[in-house]
Amino acid sequence: MISWKNHFLYLADYQHWANDQLFAALDKLSDEARKRDEGMFYKSIHGTLNHLLAANLIWLGRFKQEPADYRFDQILFEDWRELKLATKQTVRQSQHFIEAQPAEFFDGELRFKNASGKEQTHWVHDILTHLALRLAHHRGQVAGVAARLGAPVVEMDYLEYRRDMQETLSNARQASGR
Repeated sequence: MISWKNHFLYLADYQHWANDQLFAALDKLSDEARKRDEGMFYKSIHGTLNHLLAANLIWLGRFKQEPADYRFDQILFEDWRELKLATKQTVRQSQHFIEAQPAEFFDGELRFKNASGKEQTHWVHDILTHLALRLAHHRGQVAGVAARLGAPVVEMDYLEYRRDMQETLSNARQASGR
C-alpha cells in the first residue's frame, strides 16, 4: 500500500506535469486572448492561473505556519512568462515541502485562518487532496476555454501522466543498459 507521503509526492509531480501540458497549449494563444474576460470565475485564463498560483502560495504558507499575505483573486504576475515560471517554482517548493515532512505529518491536523479570518482545522491529507482536486478543476476550466479560443486540446489525465512517467523510466533504463 502506498503511503500518504508518496501519494502526495506523486500528485505534486503530476501538478508539475499537467501544468507543463497546459502551458504548452496556452503558449499558442496571444496574450490578449489569455487575458480576455471569458466569463470564468476569475474572469480570464490569466486570472485563473494567477488564482492557482496564489492558492498554492497561501496553502504553502499555512502549512509552514507562515501566513502569506495574498488574496485568491490577486493578479500576482501580469507577464505570461513570469507567471509560468513562478507557478513552476511554487509547485516545486510544495513538492520539496512534502518531501521534507515525516510520515506522521500526513495524518495530522492543520489549524489555520481562512480567507475570512475564521479559525479552521482540517486533516492534512484532506487539505492536500482538496488542493490537488481544486487545481485540476481550474486547469480543466482553463483548458476548455483555451480550446474554444483555438489552443490545442490538452491531455491532462492522471493516468496519462503515469503512463508517460512509466515510458520515460523504461526508456531511461534501456538507454543505461539495465
